[in-house]
This record gives sequence, C-alpha cells and structure tokens, in this order.
Amino acid sequence: MTWEPQGDGLQQIIAILKESQSPDTATQMAVQMKLEEFNRYPDFNNYLIYVLTKLKTEDEPTRSLSGLILKNNIRMHGSNLQPEIVEYIKHECLQAVGDTSPLIRATVGILITTIASNGGLHNWPQLLPSLCDMLDNPDFNVCEGAFSALQKICEDSAEILDSAALNRPLNVMIPKFLQYFKHSSPKIRSHAIACINQFIINRSQALMINIDSFIENLFHLSSDEDHEVRKNVCHGLVMLLEVRMDRLMPHMSQIIEYMLLRTQDSDEGVALEASEFWLSLAEQSICKDVLAPYLAQLAPILVRGMRYSEIDIILLKGNVEEDDMVPDREEDIRPRFHKSRTHTIKSGQEAGGGGAGAAGEDDDDDYDDGLDDDSSLSEWNLRKCSAAALDVLANVFREDCLPIVLPILKETLFHQEWVIKESGVLALGAIAEGCMQGMIQHLPELIPYLISCLSDKKALVRSITCWTLSRYANWVVGQPHDQYLKPLMEELLKRILDSNKRVQEAACSAFATLEEEACTELVPYLEYILKTLVFAFSKYQHKNLLILYDAVGTLADSVGHHLNKSQYIDILMPPLIDKWNLLKDDDKDLFPLLECLSSIATALQSGFLPYCDPVYRRCISLIEQTINQEMLCKQNQAFEHPDKERMIVALDLLSGLAEGLDRHIETLVANSNIMHLLYQCMQDVLPEVRQSSFALLGDLTKACFPHVHPFMAEFFPILGQNLNPDFISVCNNATWAIGEICMKLGEETKQYIHLVLTDLFVIINRPNTPKTLLENTAITIGRLGYVCPVEVAPYLPEFVRQWCTSLRHIRDNDEKDSAFRGMCNMITVNPAGVVPDFIFFCDAIASWVNPPQDLHQMIQKILHGFKTQVGEENWRRFVEQFPPTLAERLVTMYNI
Repeated sequence: MTWEPQGDGLQQIIAILKESQSPDTATQMAVQMKLEEFNRYPDFNNYLIYVLTKLKTEDEPTRSLSGLILKNNIRMHGSNLQPEIVEYIKHECLQAVGDTSPLIRATVGILITTIASNGGLHNWPQLLPSLCDMLDNPDFNVCEGAFSALQKICEDSAEILDSAALNRPLNVMIPKFLQYFKHSSPKIRSHAIACINQFIINRSQALMINIDSFIENLFHLSSDEDHEVRKNVCHGLVMLLEVRMDRLMPHMSQIIEYMLLRTQDSDEGVALEASEFWLSLAEQSICKDVLAPYLAQLAPILVRGMRYSEIDIILLKGNVEEDDMVPDREEDIRPRFHKSRTHTIKSGQEAGGGGAGAAGEDDDDDYDDGLDDDSSLSEWNLRKCSAAALDVLANVFREDCLPIVLPILKETLFHQEWVIKESGVLALGAIAEGCMQGMIQHLPELIPYLISCLSDKKALVRSITCWTLSRYANWVVGQPHDQYLKPLMEELLKRILDSNKRVQEAACSAFATLEEEACTELVPYLEYILKTLVFAFSKYQHKNLLILYDAVGTLADSVGHHLNKSQYIDILMPPLIDKWNLLKDDDKDLFPLLECLSSIATALQSGFLPYCDPVYRRCISLIEQTINQEMLCKQNQAFEHPDKERMIVALDLLSGLAEGLDRHIETLVANSNIMHLLYQCMQDVLPEVRQSSFALLGDLTKACFPHVHPFMAEFFPILGQNLNPDFISVCNNATWAIGEICMKLGEETKQYIHLVLTDLFVIINRPNTPKTLLENTAITIGRLGYVCPVEVAPYLPEFVRQWCTSLRHIRDNDEKDSAFRGMCNMITVNPAGVVPDFIFFCDAIASWVNPPQDLHQMIQKILHGFKTQVGEENWRRFVEQFPPTLAERLVTMYNI
C-alpha cells in the first residue's frame, strides 16, 4: 500500500505531539480531546506510524510519543482498524526495526509486540521469519532492533511460540538464539539469553531438547564483562534450579562458587539476581547437603547485602530524624486490602474462641511488611532479598548455622557505625524463626540490648529494632513480665509516639504482633496502652493513622471481653467516633476504621450498645448504596462501577455487631431491611462479597434466628450453590452457616437437606482440602446428623473415617459437642455404617478432654453396645490394634 501524508495534517499532528509533552494539566486535557477527535479519522494511525518511522528530521521524543499513541490505539481499537491500514503499519514497522536511534528501535519493538499480541501471531505469519533473518544483518542497528522486538515477543507470547498451532517456531528460534551467545556485542548476547530465559519455567519442548547446549553456553558467559549479560546468566541459572536441577547437579559446586561471587557483584542488579539463587536453593531438598560447605562464606555476604547503601539512605531520608509534623503525600500511601471474615475453629493446642471473625486460611508472611522501614523502596531490592535468604537458610540449617552467624552478629550488632549495627539488628530478626531454639540461651542478654536500641539516635535503627523484637515476641511473652514484657511494652509504646513517621509505623506493627502473642497477658496494662494509642490518634499523619487502626483492632481481638469496662470504653470510643463522624461514605479511610470497629464491637459486647445504632444504620446504608449503584451501572454503562470493598467491610462490621451484641441486635435487625439486602449480597458475582454475606448470615442465625427463619426457602438453595471448594473461603463460610442454621431449624431442616448433603460429602472426601474447611464441613455434617439422623445415617460409610480424622484435633467447644452428638445419633440409627471404621471413631472420642455428662453417656452406650455385640474375645483383639495411649485413654474415660 502506498500512502502519503497531507502537509497540513502532518503539521497539525506534530503540533499536538509537541503540546502533549507540556507539564500543564489544562494543556494535557485539551490534547486528550484533540487526540480523541483525530481518532475519528481512519488514516490518523497512518500519520502516527509515518511520524515514528519516516520523519527522521523530527526530534526523537516526538517520534517515540507518536509510536506510543499508536500502540494505545491498536490496543484499544485494533479489531476495528481497516485491514489495509494494519498492513501498512506492519510493513512500516518491519522497515524501521533497524532505526539508528535506540529509542525509536525500542518503540518500534513495543509496537510490533502490541500488534502481534492484539491480532495474534498467526495473523502476521511473516513477522518471526523476517525478524530472525534480520539477526544475520551485518548492520548492528538492524540486528539489535530485531532482537529487541523478539525479546518482547518472547516475553508476551512464550506459550504460543511453543504451540503446534504455529508449527512450533521455537524449534528454529532456540538454536538460532544460541548462536548469538558468543556475539561480539554485549547487547546482542544479553538479548539472546533473555529470549531463551523466557522458556525455562514452562519447560518448552524446544529448549529441553537443547538444554545441554544452553547450560554450556550460559557457563561460557558466566564471567562476561557486561553486567546485563551477567544478570541474565544468573536469572537463567536461578530458573534452571527449579526446572532442571538434574542437569545442574554435576556442576553444583562451581555454580555455588559462581553465585557467591555474583552476590557480591559491583552492579546491584546482578547481586540481586544472584541473591535470588539462595532463596531458590533453600526450597530444594539437596540444599543442606550442597550448601553446608559454603555457609561460612555465604552468611557474611548476605549480612553485608543487608546494609543500606548511600543512595538508599538518601531515598529513605535516613538522615531526617523528625518528620512527624510533615503531612503525608497521598502517593506514598499504598492501597490496603480488606480480608473478609472467615469462620475458623480453634484446634486443641490453640487458645481463644472461634467465631467468624477469626483470620483467613493463610497466614500472611510478615517478611516484606517487617522490612517496611524501607517502604519508600517498596520494590524488591538487595537488602530485602539478602534478609529473606538468611531467613530461609536459617529455616533449613536451624541451630547448625549459629556457630557461623553468632560471630557475625557479635561483630555487627555492637558496631560503632550505625549502618553496620542496623544490618546486624536486621540479621538477628531474620534468623529468629529458624534458629529460635538455639537463640533462647542468648535472649536474656540480647532482648535488653535490643530494647535499649529502641532509643538509638538513628531513626532507621529504632525502626528495624521494632521489627526484630516482634520476631522474638513469643519468647518475651513466656518470661516473667517485669523482666522483659513490661520494659518492651513501655519502650514500644514510646516509639509509637516517636517523632519519626517510619519509627511510628514499625512500632505500631511490632506492637500489633506483641498483642497477638500476649493476648490477655496485656490486660493489667490496658489503661496505659489505650491512653498511648489514643494520644497517637491526635499526633499521626494520614498513612500511620491507618496502621494505628489495625493496632487498636488487634488489641480488641487479643484481649476480648476484658476491654468491656467503662474506664476503657471512655478512653477508646470518643476519638474513634469523632473520626467516624468526620469521614464521608466514599472516603477510603472509612474501611480500616470499620474493620477496627468490627473488632471492638466483638470485644466490647454489650459495652458497644451506646454506639451501635448509628454504626448499624451506616453499614446498612453503605450496602444499599453499593447495590443501587451496581443496578444503575447495569442499566446504563455510563455509570461507574461501585467499589464493592465498602460493602464487604460493612457486612463484616455487621457480623462483628451480631457476634458482640448477640440478642441485643434483635431490635436493630427488626427495624431494617437487612435480610433483603443479605439475599442480594449472597448472590453477588464477587466471591469476597458472598464470603462476608455467609459469615453475617451465620452470626445473625446465632443472634436472632426468628428474623432469619422466614427466608429459609430462599437462602438454602443459594447456600447449596456455594458449596464449591474452588472458592475455599466462600465455601467455608457457607458450610459453617448451614451448620448454625440447622441447629436452630431442628427437624425442619429435612426439607432442605437434599440441597447440601451430597456437596458436603464431596468436600470432606476431597484430597488436599484445607484444614479449616475440613473441620467446618465435618461439624456441619455432624450437626445435620444431630437434627436429621434418619436422613444422614444411611451415608455413614461415605464420610465417617474422614469425619473422625478431621475432628480429632478440635478443642472441646459447643461446635464439637453438637457434631459428636450428631455422630452418636447417626450410629444409633445405622450402627453397621461405622463398623469398618470403628477404630477411627474410638480415636476421635478420645480427643475429648472433658465431654458433657450426657454426651459421655451416649458415647459410653455406643462403646458398650459394640463390645456386647462382638463378644469379649473379639473386643479384646480389636482393642489390641490401638496404640497404647489410645487404649489407656478409652479405659480411663469410658470404662471399657
């Protein structure tokens, strides 16, 4: 296609491109409107590609910008462009791959990748052959431009390139790329490795065939002078460790020695890439064996890698000690994500109650949070990677690494230079989990020293000390209070009021960890703690205020009903209600405050009554607003989609109110449309909304069932539809809610039981079902058996073994009680159903510490019934199969 621009049109477009580089917002908006107007003309895109590829008299930023606007147009409207325009753009791109300007070459590469991704590589069959041919071009610019484009295509389309649909172009490309590992230009060598690296993780067939050649070529480049090449070599080796360790094993000692060298590389990018190797190696079963001889070399290198560089200190404003009066910039506040309520059951060895407010399935790894003293450097960096590597290796080697690490700590922890001292404190925190047993003898000396470091004159030392102390909080809580807990708590509370914002943040996070570990041990100090936290409300800038809400909420979770004293309520509630009244419904800061109030409402119970009416009404209003906004959005696409998070947080606060206020919530429920709103929320497309809805349904069932009862015919089918273990948390809460409902419905459950029973059996027998979901499912099946034994008992052989093994670790509580009564009822109806798995039943009933007397009698009756049925001799032989402790326990508890 031959196309020539009109002179006037070209000048207009160049003028707009120039204007768009202006920093002025009004100019930017005018440019945006003008560009939208230009987009109505089909050949506008022809002008853009012309400016990018042909108009070499124009300056590079303008030409590049033209290409980036074209890229966005193709991404947004590519499928609507006329075929001849697309062909013209493709032709011009291939002509311009070797432009003399690196910026233009890079822009053309991005454009080529966008066209290939948007329209599919199969619609541009000449692209890959053309680019591969250009690699042989003696002109460096053409070769580099083609490789740059190929690298982007490999990044975006790795799987497609290995597919039969395209006749496996990788079969040609990988051997071709390997030829360029020895190219004279480092840029080309770097592209060649980067291209092949894209295919390691997917174990692409073409790469696996050439794997030995690839590894050999990587080794050849290991001491390359170019840092980008070294970085890509390290990256390749890290991925090969996960995918083809069998091929690396013969060379493992050389690879480890190489990575020790590269972890100290003068280029931080290379050092970071090499540090990833230790993280990856720690996950392999061979780690301990292959790394043990090198640990003495590696540990000091990792601790050195934890030091702040001079640039880090500048970026972190590490020399600014007092900044608590400086308002935060909004862009420094990272988005927070609310964790919807999940009902968990506490296992025997754990303390505290159940309740749908317990945390979700997966414990957050606090590693990255712990190092958020560098939140300005929130991207992954050498310091974080080195600390994480020491952490995972401490978990591999345990106490065996202490003879190596302790001398390093001695040298760094007490160093005169604060940067070295700070890295030592970080290292001490990093080894806490893995080396705890070995560290215990040193903690009586180290903890007081760390507490003294909380007063260090350098803010960065104070902040990292907060984190490290939090890693040893579990030990501190187990010691005499006056010795460690009290001084630690007092010093952390002082740091919560520090004049440095980074220290405030670290202290709040550390204190929240201490709260979780200490729980009710903090009750004697509650007034002092609350006064400090409340004073911080008046002192904190925006970002730390959000973290403070978390600390207050965690305190409420940790001390529970002990918070329900008038002197504590009078300290805590007025500032929170002041914040509550100040915040508008659409203010994001309302979310963490709602979360905080949810924990407080659950803890205060009746103590929250004076505040519950406006809080309840506002939650209902937030849910209504979200539902109405979504309905408007469905009717008219111009309306903005609602932010569902506010609805989720409001549902969770209502759950907290229901759990805390119990029957006192009845009046509020009676005077609102909460059940109709809940019916809509339970059917929301977003799993998190459904998850929180089912948590609230369960809590309302417990608190005021007469208001839930009339909706059973509508609610039960929805509950049944959500017993899908692909959405674990939704399924978990739906399962729990069914169990709570059937306990209130009693025999009336019969009419609904067919909607849920089969799915519950599937979940309990599913391999790899998370423990929380298994336990809730077992309890709900037991409860269904309690209210409808005749309906459930015939299915005993399908679930009894898994049921017993799921509930043997649960501590004595009401849920366990009702589930075991259900099992006894079912066995009474269908004793034959339990015979093949009777030993598992015996094991489960032995898990009771102190069963209620009537349940004890039910269990005893079943045991004696079986003993009588099989006869003394058979019973004796049966009992001989038991582990001695189990047999002993059954004799002691049930006299059999």
